[in-house]
Amino acid sequence: MILILDFGGQYNQLIARRVREQNVYCEVHTALSMEKIRAFKPEGIILTGGPCSVYEEGSLLPPQEIFNLGVPILGICYGAQALAQVLGGKVCSGQSEYGKTELELLSASKLFAGVEKKSVVWMSHTDRIFTAPNNFSVIGATTSCPIAAMEDSARNFYAVQFHPEVVHTEAGAKIFSNFVDICGCKRDWKMSSFVAETISQLKNKIGDGKVLCALSGGVDSSVAAVLLSKAVGQNLTCVFVDHGLLRKNEAAQVEAVFKNFDLNFIQVDAGERFLAKLRGVIEPERKRKIIGEEFIRVFEEVSKKIGAVDYLVQGTIYPDVIESGLGKSAVIKSHHNVGGLPDFVDFKEIVEPLRLLFKDEVRQVGRELGLPENIVSRQPFPGPGLGIRIIGEVTAQKVKIVQEADAIYREEISKAGVKDLAQYFAALTNMRSVGVMGDGRTYDYAVALRAVLTSDFMTAKAAQIPWDVLNAAANRIVNEVKGVNRVLYDCTSKPPATIEFE
Repeated sequence: MILILDFGGQYNQLIARRVREQNVYCEVHTALSMEKIRAFKPEGIILTGGPCSVYEEGSLLPPQEIFNLGVPILGICYGAQALAQVLGGKVCSGQSEYGKTELELLSASKLFAGVEKKSVVWMSHTDRIFTAPNNFSVIGATTSCPIAAMEDSARNFYAVQFHPEVVHTEAGAKIFSNFVDICGCKRDWKMSSFVAETISQLKNKIGDGKVLCALSGGVDSSVAAVLLSKAVGQNLTCVFVDHGLLRKNEAAQVEAVFKNFDLNFIQVDAGERFLAKLRGVIEPERKRKIIGEEFIRVFEEVSKKIGAVDYLVQGTIYPDVIESGLGKSAVIKSHHNVGGLPDFVDFKEIVEPLRLLFKDEVRQVGRELGLPENIVSRQPFPGPGLGIRIIGEVTAQKVKIVQEADAIYREEISKAGVKDLAQYFAALTNMRSVGVMGDGRTYDYAVALRAVLTSDFMTAKAAQIPWDVLNAAANRIVNEVKGVNRVLYDCTSKPPATIEFE
């Protein structure tokens, strides 16, 4: 495996993606002791970007001892500066670079094998390396950054000021492939290995204990449920909570799917309870935390009814963990099953078997487990549901509006045969505006339609839906959904936006 030491940068999850795309397992960790680093027995180490300056008091730096482990090390952006700082180089504030720039390679290097002498890279920094440490050679430069890449080839230490993990760096995949080769990794990590190892670990961990699985019907929780079912059998109970914030007819659809599985399945109708908790709440993070806590309270109540449940299983995946804040990384939004959890949870332990996987990897696990394709390829639906697709206060009337608008949008997308959309949905803005219907004035809400293309849900591009499809959806929504007189299309990518609205 390759160990990724996290210093708080927002691209860090993409580094893990790029390594796993090489069929090499990796994990991202923050501020590990040397004892824990040695325990991983990494074949290579990557130092990530971060928002701080390496020369500031209290800034995170890699332990000096990692440079004595005898494994290849790659520093990226802040990680490159941290490597330089620890090994005796000089890092200072310099001219800021943000965006695409041209990298010129100055000499041959194993890290850049097969890369053109000049190529486009993505920069995002203010500080830079002014003096390379002893025994390091400068191997790449840009107009504003004379030390954009350096190496100590004898020890296989490498540092790049740019971000090879983002798609804007033309040779990024090649650079990671080269680093994997330098580390001597076998490229033999695959989902079948993950499935067998995970089931074995769950058996050893849980034994004869009872398990409650938070089942939403989405691919993440469904895959988690089947993994646990194979590990503990009938000691697993799956609980589906209808929190009143589901899509139109979704509760009935989920029940229809899972009653055919050999699972203990319980459905809880808690719609009024969740809406009461959300009454008057406007701030998105508060909504997420309220929903997260109420889910836990429902699960605790079910646990007491069925008796002596030790473990709560969640379908948490890696993007949830990253966006909820990893180490000193910024919190983008608290996912109800990670950052939205209450301080006290009345279970022995929360089990998250998919915590280190990305969405497309979870789908691969589902196929390995033999789940039907309609579940494996199901579009993501957030745990907080329509609560985060309604800007501002959540009310029963607003939920109804979103449900109806979303159903129409999905019908029109399906009717038109639009393919390859990773996620699409309707959301309710908090904007009301003047319209005219018939001969009368209206003052109603605007619905926003969203559709994105992505593989890992960490970055996404807005999809270019055909105009006639959008027009048909918009006409139907304003005519069929009471309280709506305007329909907008969100054409923003992620970043700078997120896929969901709150």
